[in-house]
Amino acid sequence: MWGLSMNLCLPYASVYMLALGMNDVQVGIVASVYMLMQVVFAFLGGPITDKLGRRLSTAIFDFTAWSLPCVIWCFAQNFWAFIIAALLNGTMKITQNSWDCLLVEDAEREQIPDIYSLVISAGQLSALFAPISAILVSRYSLVFAVRILYANAFIIMTAKLIILYICSRETRTGMVRMAETKGKSLFSQVPGYAGVLRLMLKSKGTLFAILISALVSIVGMINTSFWQIIVNKRIGVPDSFLPLFPMFRSIISMIFLFTLIPWLTHKGLKHPLRYGFASYFIGQLLLILTPLQGDFRYPVLLVSCVFDAFGSGALAMMAESLVALHVDEAERARVLSILMMIIMLVSTPFGWIAGLLSETARWLPFALNLILLATGWTAGTLFYRK
Repeated sequence: MWGLSMNLCLPYASVYMLALGMNDVQVGIVASVYMLMQVVFAFLGGPITDKLGRRLSTAIFDFTAWSLPCVIWCFAQNFWAFIIAALLNGTMKITQNSWDCLLVEDAEREQIPDIYSLVISAGQLSALFAPISAILVSRYSLVFAVRILYANAFIIMTAKLIILYICSRETRTGMVRMAETKGKSLFSQVPGYAGVLRLMLKSKGTLFAILISALVSIVGMINTSFWQIIVNKRIGVPDSFLPLFPMFRSIISMIFLFTLIPWLTHKGLKHPLRYGFASYFIGQLLLILTPLQGDFRYPVLLVSCVFDAFGSGALAMMAESLVALHVDEAERARVLSILMMIIMLVSTPFGWIAGLLSETARWLPFALNLILLATGWTAGTLFYRK
């Protein structure tokens, strides 16, 4: 349901901002504000998740982070509307924390990579409905069509959080943490973060998970914010074609997540991590090298999407799995909270940096991605060098 709502909007999010009069730098600033708010709410995510429980935290902050911003995006007229929406959208780090705990705390360790593969695949299923976006944009103006998509996202996201709350149950660890924090204020739990941080710094696996998650987060944020812009404004793909490429990429990613990626994962984490970074690198390089004229640009973009599909799918699953496998189970909520805060703090400047780069030349944000992906490949090789 998340995919059937937000994933229909994402192919147009950046060009929608440009159509309302914003420039590339302002798009980057919105992305950085969103990341900055994630830093704040990642810090609070652990105490809130422990105090309210995994189920209730997910329900409350799904509404704050997605339903309310969808209303603002639907009626947005200028840069400041997107800033307000970004401030609210940043609370998604609370629900990401609570959702991750709800998802895996009662699962066996060996099930975790497969669970994340299924979740990511479910989100990719929305790609089958991407033609709806294309039809709306071709029939109406881009701005009006995207407003309809955001209205749809509000309805489906709100229904999703209600269904999830009704059909789920609190985890065993969640019930223990709720009992331990009963009657305590949120900020009374903050001093405990020092001990949790020391615990994290002693674990090479946790530090490695932070690095990989940060790199994947930055590359994903740059792609989410600027992929539509380079494809539409530099390569010249028409508005109505924009969702077709993410649809193709999602379908290919889903195929990989059910076939090649699980096969690689069961042989260990080293190979899917290295191959993921390498594949993503090739996909981004092809995007930069895509011809600006002629029909040959479309096959090149499709090939780029194939490499992106494997790379992004493998790395998304690996980043989630590495975090889940290396955190202390008794302190999962607070460890995830600190981990997400660090990742978002590192990622925050890159939205603004990518905006400046895109203003100079629209291929430059993806050149930055190449450097980040090469760094990830090197880190993975060194960590698993045994």
